[in-house]
Amino acid sequence: QVQLVESGGGLVQAGGSLRLSCAASGRTFSSNAMGWFRQAPGKERERVATIWWSTGSTYYKDSVKGRFTISRDNAKNTVSLQMNSLKPEDTAVYYCNVYLGTGWSDYWGQGTQVTVSS
Repeated sequence: QVQLVESGGGLVQAGGSLRLSCAASGRTFSSNAMGWFRQAPGKERERVATIWWSTGSTYYKDSVKGRFTISRDNAKNTVSLQMNSLKPEDTAVYYCNVYLGTGWSDYWGQGTQVTVSS
């Protein structure tokens, strides 16, 4: 089993910044990567960013490139998401997850709400 705890969300004006953090515990020893996802009301959950443990290489959804930065602390099994120049369309519940070699885990944390006002 995997436990994921997200934090750092809040209400911010457009153009502002937030930093999200995620702590993973449990059966994460086979994890290859961690990622951030988000789900806005009435929409599908979408992957926003990914970072691979071994190489540090990253993936970003096109709409957040240049504004969001994912980073990791391997020793602590944590990952952060620095979000700058936030837009109202970034409003969503943000979740983290771990990639376990064959796919993203079935475990999800409670998420953290990010609300960007215009």
